[in-house]
Amino acid sequence: MAGESKKLILLALSANVAIAITKFVAAAISGSTAMLAEAIHSVADSGNQLFLLRGDAVSRYKADVTHPFGRGKAMYFWSFMVAVVLFVGGAVISIVNGWQRIQNPEVHEGDGLVFSLVVLAIAGGFEIFVAWLPALKQFNRIRGTKGVWQMIKESKDSALIIVLFEDSAAVAGLFVAAIGLLLTEFTGTAVWDGLASMVIGVILISVALIIAREMSALLVGESASREDRTAIRVAILSVDEVHHVERLLTMQMAPHEILVTADVAFDAGVDEVVAVEKIEAKIRSACPDATRIFIEPVRR
Repeated sequence: MAGESKKLILLALSANVAIAITKFVAAAISGSTAMLAEAIHSVADSGNQLFLLRGDAVSRYKADVTHPFGRGKAMYFWSFMVAVVLFVGGAVISIVNGWQRIQNPEVHEGDGLVFSLVVLAIAGGFEIFVAWLPALKQFNRIRGTKGVWQMIKESKDSALIIVLFEDSAAVAGLFVAAIGLLLTEFTGTAVWDGLASMVIGVILISVALIIAREMSALLVGESASREDRTAIRVAILSVDEVHHVERLLTMQMAPHEILVTADVAFDAGVDEVVAVEKIEAKIRSACPDATRIFIEPVRR
């Protein structure tokens, strides 16, 4: 994991732990289901950040007999678990609690609207300025001129994508919870509070599905990005002894680890050992993330 991505995770973790405690206090005082959903959301986010840190630690294990290519994909496994926790630990609970509140709209025994709104405002400040904006800044820096959705689909840095999505969902959830609290107070019925909780659940489901889709693709062996594949092919062809590339295969093993295999045809009379060494050096220069390179000479 890049140092910046790990820093984002630690920032998000510290913010979410503090916010979760405050939200639970506000939920107990106000009796708000939407506030409870937000508290559960923050707990789920805190657990997810621990998952990402665990994935980072495991992915750094050295290669051994049973894992000859290392354990870089552990980062993608634990990132996929984030989607599971968001779906089960956040979305389902929020929707169920919201539905129960809608079924019993007369149950609105809580108080403390002002306190709850203050808590949401403080939580929003932490979410936006401590976690979301730094993640967005890094995302945009890496994205460059790419479209947002294209960047999401092509990014191999699962930690950055998850932190950005989680924090975006958290900011949206805080806004929804505030609206639910206000409508409940003004109308005197907890139906709005229940609806807000369900909307938060839908937001979490959407985020969980997007994360699961992207992480599953990386888990089953997604190739390197188009830019990296192009850079690798150009690097191979830049070697004078190379006639053409018959086949180039890549696999993303970790956010910054790429497996490269290529069948390369050389000109006649070429010292293939020397040529392969040149190719490997060119590839590493053009694509530093190419950590494992296998070149197979092909007879013309």
